[in-house]
Amino acid sequence: MPSFTSVINLFAALFLLVAFAMLSQRRLANLINLYAWQGAILSLGIATTAYGTGNTHLYASAALNGILKILVVPILLRRLVRRLDVQWDRESLVRIPTTMLIGLALVIFAFNASLPIAGLAHTVNHETVGIALASVLLSLLMMILRTTALSQVIGFLALENGLIFAATSVTYGMPMVIEFGIALDVIVGVFILGVFFFHIREQFDSLDLNRIEGRED
Repeated sequence: MPSFTSVINLFAALFLLVAFAMLSQRRLANLINLYAWQGAILSLGIATTAYGTGNTHLYASAALNGILKILVVPILLRRLVRRLDVQWDRESLVRIPTTMLIGLALVIFAFNASLPIAGLAHTVNHETVGIALASVLLSLLMMILRTTALSQVIGFLALENGLIFAATSVTYGMPMVIEFGIALDVIVGVFILGVFFFHIREQFDSLDLNRIEGRED
């Protein structure tokens, strides 16, 4: 295995830790900050992979992800939070202790599911594959359990972080055309979702999904 594997594993562990913190966080400002930290860990992991493998195009990918995930997207999300005046997510469908237990079960499942993948190639690190898959599953769990539309969008963006982390740390990168395409899709998606949020707020006077679906008076 490459000598940089231990460093990648460290970043992977931090990435998973942030994913758990996002799962338990209800204040939207803190949730956005955690997303920015996850973006920073992702960028450092990509840069480390570039150094260890000699794939210099990954440095451009690390810079692109850093600008997008640490600066651009968090700034846009903070503006949305201020303009929509939504500071807290409502109580999720499942209480936080139970949510964390479900998250722990998903991590165990992800590590077991990654064993056949790692067995296909000796160059693939089982721990990194497991953590990348676990981060994706935790993001999906956050999207399912949250009751505020904005927090679900942040969960979707965190899911995209997990997919990029898996692609760069396990397969050592993607073509730059795909990287730029994903970056453009994320920016456009945030703008479009912002417009939808304002329309939803005007129509229902809330971003709470329970009120929108008519399940609450």
